[in-house]
Amino acid sequence: MYDESIEISMDEMMRKRLRIIGVALLAIGVLGILLPQLISITLSVLIASLLLLAGLAIAYFTWYSYSRSAMAWLKPFILVTLALLLLFNPIAGAAALGLVLLIYFLIDGFGGVALALALRPTPGWVWTLISGLASLALAVVFIVGWPFSSLWLVGLFVGIGLLFDGLALLMLTRKTGA
Repeated sequence: MYDESIEISMDEMMRKRLRIIGVALLAIGVLGILLPQLISITLSVLIASLLLLAGLAIAYFTWYSYSRSAMAWLKPFILVTLALLLLFNPIAGAAALGLVLLIYFLIDGFGGVALALALRPTPGWVWTLISGLASLALAVVFIVGWPFSSLWLVGLFVGIGLLFDGLALLMLTRKTGA
């Protein structure tokens, strides 16, 4: 399928950084698995907060530049309104976030499988393949349960996805022949 493989050269500093990132992803992944509703609500509130900040920043810019145009106020109005809706109803935000995550898991899964095949025969490539296949499996399960199970599925699946990503990073940092 693929005729060439990717050559990875890691010095010890890069291995150390990737190990730290891998352990952090593992820890966040375990938290998502143990407390999925908390992670779902937290993600929904975080996104709402970012939308609110963006809406307020654009409103500030609009006030000082286009304040006479009603159309100029449309974007900040939509952003602030959407942010407030999500802040006051984070469960609906979790369901909407579920659709975004479904798309993410599909893209991440296909990308992970393609990367793994390109990395072959680099040590640890199988873990990248497993991570990609796990993302594809999560996408399929999410399709079946959406929107009724979004509140716990979002946090759980983000946790599982991060757990596998952290594990794949840790496996890629192993030294061969040591």
